[in-house]
Amino acid sequence: MTDPILDLDAYLGRIRLSATLGVNEDRLEALHRAQVYTIPFENFDILLGRGIALEPEALVDKLVHHRRGGYCFELNALLRLALEASGFEVRRLLARVHMGRGPSARTHQLGLVTLGSREWIVDVGFGRGSLRAPMPFELGRESLQDGVPYRIIDAAKWGFMLQSQEEGEWQDLYSFELATVTDADIACGNHYTSTHPESFFTQLKTASLAKPDGRVSLLDFSLQTVSAGHSETQQLAPDESFLAALETHFGIELGVSYDAIQPLHQRES
Repeated sequence: MTDPILDLDAYLGRIRLSATLGVNEDRLEALHRAQVYTIPFENFDILLGRGIALEPEALVDKLVHHRRGGYCFELNALLRLALEASGFEVRRLLARVHMGRGPSARTHQLGLVTLGSREWIVDVGFGRGSLRAPMPFELGRESLQDGVPYRIIDAAKWGFMLQSQEEGEWQDLYSFELATVTDADIACGNHYTSTHPESFFTQLKTASLAKPDGRVSLLDFSLQTVSAGHSETQQLAPDESFLAALETHFGIELGVSYDAIQPLHQRES
């Protein structure tokens, strides 16, 4: 099956998954896991002054053909294109992040898949806290994903809350509602997230890539590798070796010198 915008075979090659088709729970999980393990979460186009284009053709060109990564508005949009091209029904949702200084605006995108009589949350774009596999949309049910427990609870005025468990304690990740999401809603969230001087993504370099037994993550110059419960952290240098580390650990090739990567407020000053 080939979509006019998304070449499904090219996408499957990008995420290293066989072309076997099927609209079922197994295929949904296979697509979700394959993308989260192969296409990194990253924000370097923002720091290079390129901005974030959300037109489907631009997303496919960047993430599939040029083998780059992206953040939630890109990664979950690509997954939606792939799922719909495969025959799945997907709704866009927006969420408030509840980590850090408090609830954010609705600046995180995820998806809701309806499959028969069940619904599933899909999210390959939340960086280090991202789901590894689709999660049944069933309140209070724990979902163990690569050793990390997740659950969704009723969060009163916030709608529904996705939580993960760390050291025995449940931590709020983000809240979401089931209201209709429009293209304009997505454009507003993407504009704020990629341009506002207080946005995390305009200030710091970040990348993350999940692995079945852990994750490799970058926050500015701190590179953390978690594997089989063991964690190692190293500090990267602010020079061309930084670019080499991006390619080695995340498969990200920027094609620029290190000096081209700047926080957005410094670029505009």
